[in-house]
Amino acid sequence: MQGAAVRTTNWAGNITFSASAVHRPTSVAELQSLVAGARRVRALGSGHSFSPVADTDGELVRLDGLPHLLEVDRDAATITVSGGVTYGEVAPVLHAAGLALPSMGSLPHISVAGASATGTHGSGDSNRVLAHSVVALQLVTADGDLLEVTRESDPERFPGMVVALGSLGVVTRLTLAAVPGFEIAQEVREKLPLQALLDQVDEVLSAGYSVSVFTSWQDPVEANVWIKRLPDAVPQALDWLGSSVADGPRHPVPGMPAGFSTEQMGTPGPWHERLPHFRMEFTPSSGDELQTEYFVPREHASAALAAVAEVAPLVAPVLQIGELRTIAADDLWLSSCYGRDTLAVHFTWVPDLDVVLPALEAVEAALAPFAPRPHWGKVFRMDPEVVASRYPRLDSFRALRDEMDPQRRFANAFVDRYLGA
Repeated sequence: MQGAAVRTTNWAGNITFSASAVHRPTSVAELQSLVAGARRVRALGSGHSFSPVADTDGELVRLDGLPHLLEVDRDAATITVSGGVTYGEVAPVLHAAGLALPSMGSLPHISVAGASATGTHGSGDSNRVLAHSVVALQLVTADGDLLEVTRESDPERFPGMVVALGSLGVVTRLTLAAVPGFEIAQEVREKLPLQALLDQVDEVLSAGYSVSVFTSWQDPVEANVWIKRLPDAVPQALDWLGSSVADGPRHPVPGMPAGFSTEQMGTPGPWHERLPHFRMEFTPSSGDELQTEYFVPREHASAALAAVAEVAPLVAPVLQIGELRTIAADDLWLSSCYGRDTLAVHFTWVPDLDVVLPALEAVEAALAPFAPRPHWGKVFRMDPEVVASRYPRLDSFRALRDEMDPQRRFANAFVDRYLGA
């Protein structure tokens, strides 16, 4: 298929891709031929990254034209999907088979391959990044060959191949491990004072199977806590200090329609209709925004949030909403949660980087004592050497990349800058 030379942007419109052509192959064989003949090539997922992680000065490939695959193996409790499939497509198929994913991101609109490559996550003290569910990969390598690898067949290298920022090949198929299906009941508590959050941060963040804390960082700083509980879970004895249960459904971003959000008010429902914040059929979040996220060790949660509160006067005027989530440690080399239980500190900004930049830099300075790692798919300004120092297995990943892509066919300026040229 002939690629088109068109102006292509990401979902938010803050990145215009530099590619000379955008291809949409309709078969794996066509993709193999395209990769083998390209000087530089990158895969473009659903376009929900806010950084240039998917950019290239070569050619882009979209994977949603590949043969659609959603294949459940009930005996193995897995689902195998093609590279262009989204979580919104995966979830109902798994649910119909009596299975589930242990975690989902805020929005189901993102592609499985793209979310895995960038270490995207949901929330919950016991839930790892979405990529941790990946147990097998098929990818087109730099010479156009098709490589299949599993966690079982290559346990030494597999943890370096899942969150790989697209720099090892084009992923055409993934197999995800599932768990038995379950239900979730979601409720919202409002106007939790900042000091109560700082004093009881561990209890608040572990108040459910999955918890998200939203705040605008406006004075006085208050938080809304979205608690997603297993229906038979006994609520922990927690002094919510002045907060109240919401008297109706809410949207995380003030002013947005509550109907865009998944069902609340404590009504139990299927896992995939409660774990995301947003319904598949509506625009997620506000749709007109920039995003930033930093990952700090879970044990520093209270101190890190207190540090962000110190720069809140810079943050609040350019912020739509902030979110706090926890993620369990994993073994994926480039995961922002590698080796440590994590607090994710997220910011949904107004869509103007020049206006946002002073606040973003103030947040990075405030969090610096806590060894933050940035989300690969979001906007950040941390020094590349500092970022590199936060990943203990980076040298292992570089060696793997040198082996699999010695000519840097899958490299780009972003990957070169943060992982080394």
